[in-house]
Amino acid sequence: MKTLTREQLIRYNRHIVLPAIDLEGQEQLLDSHVLVIGAGGLGCAALPYLVSSGVGKITVIDADIIEASNLQRQPLFTEQDIGNNKAEVAVKRLKQLNSECQLTALNQWADEAVLAKHVDACNLVVDCCDNLATRNLINQQCLAAVTPLVSGSAIRFEGQVAAFKMDGKSPCYQCLSSLFGEQTLSCAESGVAAPLVGTIGSMQALEVIKILSGAGAPLYGQLLMFDGLSADWQRFKIARHPHCPACSAIHP
Repeated sequence: MKTLTREQLIRYNRHIVLPAIDLEGQEQLLDSHVLVIGAGGLGCAALPYLVSSGVGKITVIDADIIEASNLQRQPLFTEQDIGNNKAEVAVKRLKQLNSECQLTALNQWADEAVLAKHVDACNLVVDCCDNLATRNLINQQCLAAVTPLVSGSAIRFEGQVAAFKMDGKSPCYQCLSSLFGEQTLSCAESGVAAPLVGTIGSMQALEVIKILSGAGAPLYGQLLMFDGLSADWQRFKIARHPHCPACSAIHP
């Protein structure tokens, strides 16, 4: 495991003095590799906290191009970035936040081949994408690699966060997604409140930090739902689906 330098001890002091994280937990963050899929609203919220918190290595996957309509909820980007790749611009900004973090931008779509290559090489995956098909594909690759997954989604004023251990005993994301269909309306059609993606993305980052550092109790097998209009949080236990096409096939 990597050992913190004197400068890092000063930089991450506010984490180290937390008994739940302490020196060992911060060193575990420094020794971790996180794969973030999606540099849109959720990714723009989660990434700065992961980078500034001292995660040692982060890979960002997104082939999308920055548009004017993204600026409302994706604060890593500016008007001058319109037309450029999201992952590449995000990494450029994040390097200014923490030059010690090993940041890699992949201007690629998260298809099966790309995920198979990169999920197995990381310690944890953060799903910040915006469609069910990709989420289920990410879930399958995390199951195959036994790599923990932190998932988030946000639309209108509603958001949700969940974490999955992928140990073959607990539920996977598809145990949850099998209960509902693909979202028929996009953010462009139904809208999304800008601070909502910040709230959910920040919660994803917090779950990542907890899991990697060993702090507290992760949301494994639980769904945390947020209603922004009423400022109401609800927590539900996710049951493992006995006929889940993902985890029951890999871990019967």
